[in-house]
Amino acid sequence: MHPGAIAAQTPDKPAVIMAGSGRVVTYRELDEESNRLAHLFRSAGLRPGDHIAFMLENHPLFLAIAWAAHRSGLYYTAISSRLQAEELAYIVDNCEAQVFITSAGLAEVAASIGRATPRVRLRLMLDGTAPGFASYEEAVAAHPVTPIPDEVQGADMLYSSGTTGRPKGVKPPLSGARLEEPGPLYQLITFLFSPSADSVYLSPAPLYHAAPLRYCMTFQRLGATVVVMERFDPEQALAAIEEHRVTHSQWVPTMFIKMLKLPEPVRASYDLSSLRCAVHAAAPCPVPVKEAMMDWWGPIVHEYYAGTEGNGFLYVGPADWLAHKGTVGRALLGTVHICDEMGEELPAGEHGIVYFSDGPAFEYHGDPDKTRASRDPKGRGWTTLGDIGYLDEEGFLYLTDRRSYMIISGGVNIYPQEAENVLAVHPEVADVAVFGVPDEEMGEQVKAVVQPADPAKAGPELEAELIEYCRARLAHYKCPRSVDFRDELPRHPTGKLYKRLLRDEYWKDAPAR
Repeated sequence: MHPGAIAAQTPDKPAVIMAGSGRVVTYRELDEESNRLAHLFRSAGLRPGDHIAFMLENHPLFLAIAWAAHRSGLYYTAISSRLQAEELAYIVDNCEAQVFITSAGLAEVAASIGRATPRVRLRLMLDGTAPGFASYEEAVAAHPVTPIPDEVQGADMLYSSGTTGRPKGVKPPLSGARLEEPGPLYQLITFLFSPSADSVYLSPAPLYHAAPLRYCMTFQRLGATVVVMERFDPEQALAAIEEHRVTHSQWVPTMFIKMLKLPEPVRASYDLSSLRCAVHAAAPCPVPVKEAMMDWWGPIVHEYYAGTEGNGFLYVGPADWLAHKGTVGRALLGTVHICDEMGEELPAGEHGIVYFSDGPAFEYHGDPDKTRASRDPKGRGWTTLGDIGYLDEEGFLYLTDRRSYMIISGGVNIYPQEAENVLAVHPEVADVAVFGVPDEEMGEQVKAVVQPADPAKAGPELEAELIEYCRARLAHYKCPRSVDFRDELPRHPTGKLYKRLLRDEYWKDAPAR
């Protein structure tokens, strides 16, 4: 039920395999590394409920550091390795970290935040050092490989990706449970996906994101092997499945789209027969994309809807999805309510704000206003992630869009996700974002920004083709009136689109909405 127990049974079994470099971390190494670091935390004065932060690329010791904090009863914040100095300093200071760990590969930005993070008392760097940092390897080497005597479970405190302003730290209450006691996520994963110690789990996304971090650690509780891609590449992902005989994996829809756009001979050249369960989440998946994945991989594609906040969990298996195409599932944790802006509950089929009741509690650390804004206006304690959707008569949820991205054009509500889903599968589109831009007459009009598959084709002809393609499949008012082209869209490595950055360019000179 945790690395120490697995190491006692199968010490030489791979706990982590890095897909690119091939480096292996065994369960013995994972256990010993996390124990040494846990002792270092205690020697530095950290006690249960205190906080550490770390910013790493997908590093072989990433999960060992997370386990060290977890078995020490600490809050641990894994931070995106793509942040700039101001963003990084904000999170490290906001989470009240007393220890900050990074790597030599990120030394430039990490070393620049010293003065802005005065609460940090110990700074450690892997694979080298920089001014203000001690060597991680030398620091942990001085400590024993045995467990600390007061092991207790900690918790991650992760930050939302900041697509609508400053990132928000999601702080759950500490359980105080013993290390070997499984939590709700362990129970959900074992119930839904039937993993075992013989499973091989592929994680193609950055480990600092909530789902990859939590799923990797949960599979390690089972004694499974976790294969970590240093960075996602569609063909390399297929190669990793074949080479390591992957049984379970987790994806985001943009990864599906990129794999589907590989040439058919390339896709057909890899043996994917070991794969029993492909899970996807984090963003809505266009129906044609999921249908194509089912045709390719078979009925093994599972979906869930949840957030870093952990306030609810919906799930849909392959058979139910085929009978309710487009759904993100039914609630397994928490109860779903669809409400209007005043908090009045809406009947099945009507679009509104998605709220959860009866789920785990959470708060946004140090931000009572954001915590309050996530609650329903009638004071029932229901919480929302900010999504718009509707329920069908059987209780299946369908997401329409993010509340903050809804376009109001001439008094009509338009959900840009619909047009995005259509345009994403066009063969000339590598990536797409749809949002509202200023319009003097209508208030807003629908705009698409497209990364073309072939940059040479960007221009009026492709613009007209894409608009007509969308109008043939959706009501005309939902379709873009114009298309701009970019070499690349600002997308988080987890697949989440930073639509705010694009939209702000068009609204910077317009009156506030």
